[in-house]
Amino acid sequence: MKNPQAIPLVDDVDTLTRLKKAFVAGIWATLASISIGFLFKVWLAQWVAKDDLALFNSVIDIVSLSLILMTGFRSSMVVTYSQTHNDHDIINIFRFSLIVMVLITWGLVLPYIKHELHINVGYFEMVGVIFGMGLKIYFTNLIAMYRLYEVSNKVTWIEPTSNVITFVCCYYIFHFTALASLFYSVMVSSLIVAHFMYWKRRKEVATKPFTTVQLDPNMRNYVRKSFTASLEAGASILMIYAAVLLTITHFSLDELGDFQVVVRPIFTYMTMLFVFPIYRFVLPELSQSVRKGEHLQIRAIRRWIYRLAIIVSVIFFLVMLIGGKDLIGFIFPAQYKGAEIVLFHFSIFFIFMMLNAYQLAYIKAHGKFTLSLMIRLSGIVTLVVSYYLLALFTANVVAIIVALGFGYVMMFILSTIAEQQILREYRRQGIAVC
Repeated sequence: MKNPQAIPLVDDVDTLTRLKKAFVAGIWATLASISIGFLFKVWLAQWVAKDDLALFNSVIDIVSLSLILMTGFRSSMVVTYSQTHNDHDIINIFRFSLIVMVLITWGLVLPYIKHELHINVGYFEMVGVIFGMGLKIYFTNLIAMYRLYEVSNKVTWIEPTSNVITFVCCYYIFHFTALASLFYSVMVSSLIVAHFMYWKRRKEVATKPFTTVQLDPNMRNYVRKSFTASLEAGASILMIYAAVLLTITHFSLDELGDFQVVVRPIFTYMTMLFVFPIYRFVLPELSQSVRKGEHLQIRAIRRWIYRLAIIVSVIFFLVMLIGGKDLIGFIFPAQYKGAEIVLFHFSIFFIFMMLNAYQLAYIKAHGKFTLSLMIRLSGIVTLVVSYYLLALFTANVVAIIVALGFGYVMMFILSTIAEQQILREYRRQGIAVC
């Protein structure tokens, strides 16, 4: 029997204890996911045609970018639900929005892929990938809203595992081509994890009926926050792509290879391990604590995140300082040795990525999504301006990663100022805060 009241019961557990458990479990689940995905890619690279892999990755990137805006709803769903518990209207607004985005992707992005980019991919495979990824995003957002952390962590490693198993079945049992097997594996693995999340969520919370919504002030505010959060999701992607575009424009293919093959994957893995969990686990707990006025809990969360950020960043820095050259030489061919100095500089700035993630989560927990977007955009502007200023003094590719670091430093400074303004407002109201 479904229990609509199951979610509030998690508050019986200490907030910080629950957060630590989910965060650490999330790191292990992400490590498993990264390991499976990386080994799968290495295996594919040994025998699948390079053109097929490039085509597959390009199509998945385009579809992912068109649907990534829907992940921006996640934070606004988490915050609005913690404030109103009106999951009926929150979910239905998200349903309508997701349906529109999937139809846009189907009607515009799919023809663009096939006819403008001349990528020869089967129509059924493309539609299946779009719908499969859309369903996965839908249930992922619901799992986040209801704070079902254990389910979220299981999905992290179930998806790549099911992807590999499905590919093997399609290629070796059903004798599809390698390219078709890749697309079917993404489609089926997305549907598998969506189905898994559906049943796990259904055990805790009843499915809300698909009906019209009541656009009261809270829901209108939710729509505005969702739109702003979607723009911020796009801005976060644009920041790393700006670094890629600057590298393409001003440096050689050799230096671009260092960035794309070595720096960007490690940047992505470190972000998945230590930055994304802040939005997945810390933001929901901060939202609950803000609603309840539990400022001592917020203080404890802040201290724990800061300690974790310092420990992780110092270890990352020392690894790159002492053994970075040997580590890169062991993992990658000799032609990528130039990436070592770039990664070393990235390790200097990584602490600001983690701390800024916490600051933005704290700001969003107070419903200040527009402010969070402005801070994110300031990072992009700082990145571009910093690069062109550094280019006056050096022609080294390190200028790109340093400029990227300055972007995160600027975001951290502005988010810290915003946090202090929120705390001063509490103090003016006579509320004791950290």
